[in-house]
Amino acid sequence: MGTYSNIPLRERNIVLIGFMGVGKTTIGQLVAKKLYRDFIDVDQEIEKRHHMSIPAIFEQMGENYFRKVERELIVDLCTNTRLKIISLGGGAYLQEEVRNACLSHGIVVFLDLSWENWKDRLPSIVHDRPLLKNKALEEIKQLFELRKQAYSQ
Repeated sequence: MGTYSNIPLRERNIVLIGFMGVGKTTIGQLVAKKLYRDFIDVDQEIEKRHHMSIPAIFEQMGENYFRKVERELIVDLCTNTRLKIISLGGGAYLQEEVRNACLSHGIVVFLDLSWENWKDRLPSIVHDRPLLKNKALEEIKQLFELRKQAYSQ
């Protein structure tokens, strides 16, 4: 398809990044509707293709397998599609290849939320987030802060 260096900004994909549970899917759906674009939630797409939930993929195949599948899908979406709103899973953007594809071929939007506001959402999201299971609040806060730094780069 070529590089996006010659593609006008208005035709590029918009890629939403941020910590799990900040609202990437909800906001992505609203933006897609407003801009008359298709919306793709990477986690939902992986679940659809594998016929299993993300927690089940983590449990049965491991995080490394999941990250590989995630990376391949995102790089493909970023380099071979236009005019999409793409919501990444919370850890996807930490992968260098994903970050490079997103920055090179799209408009990256970081959805930020304070720790205090995010923490209020924790009870409603912890059950289907494999990286949060069996973690103390302090461990989750460390993960939140580490990822926030990566998203801000």
